[in-house]
Amino acid sequence: MIKGWVGLLCLGLLPLLAMAAEPCKRLTATGNPEYPPYLWHDPLDPHHLIGANADLVTRLANSLGLEIDVLYVGPWSRAQEEVRTGRVDLMAGYFITDARQQQMDFILPAFLYTPSVIWARRGHGFVYGQWSDLQGLKGGTLVNNSHGQPFDAYAKQHLTLEAVPSARQAFEKLMHGRSDYVIYEQYPGLALARTLGIDQQVLVLQPPVSSEGLYLALSKASPCNQPALREALSRAMQQLNAQEVPQQLLKLNLERSR
Repeated sequence: MIKGWVGLLCLGLLPLLAMAAEPCKRLTATGNPEYPPYLWHDPLDPHHLIGANADLVTRLANSLGLEIDVLYVGPWSRAQEEVRTGRVDLMAGYFITDARQQQMDFILPAFLYTPSVIWARRGHGFVYGQWSDLQGLKGGTLVNNSHGQPFDAYAKQHLTLEAVPSARQAFEKLMHGRSDYVIYEQYPGLALARTLGIDQQVLVLQPPVSSEGLYLALSKASPCNQPALREALSRAMQQLNAQEVPQQLLKLNLERSR
């Protein structure tokens, strides 16, 4: 009798196992919605994101015969949570850290490199040439944001940083004198400053605090995260990099985001 029940149970599981083994035909992706020229809200469809990263993952998906939706799911902190839990499959643009590798499988190689820089109010700058020059000052950053593992570790031990949910909030606090500087990527910061009408009131201090690779990252909790898909994405990314497609898409979206 027990053998009969076991046999029936196994038969019942077969369709589920077959479904689990089937390759995904449709993926969802998201990312930082305040990240032009890489990603930003589609003005014609607020439920989706557009930009260089969205164009890239669409190009990748098409080359593999997949469909992909690049979704707006909330601010950057919420986007990371949605991918971490597997409710969204793919992060379209992420820096590698040890902590993130516990939750994501990163698709190698990186498709672009982006500098993280110090933003200050014009006329209220300070002498900056190395990380230690930021000690004793109050900085702004985004919740759960990273600027590369070496800088993150240094900042945690030596710097005073206040994290807020959005880059807009971080820049507004800077303009109101509630912080001395903001750490944010250079191109997205330029685009945001233009949008806020403060591009003549802020300046970038050199050198960058870091220049990190942007990667695609599949959630370990996603049912689509299968070895065959990871390998296919990696091969396709290598081909697009060899053709300098990411750089071409970045250039197009720099103009598009103005």
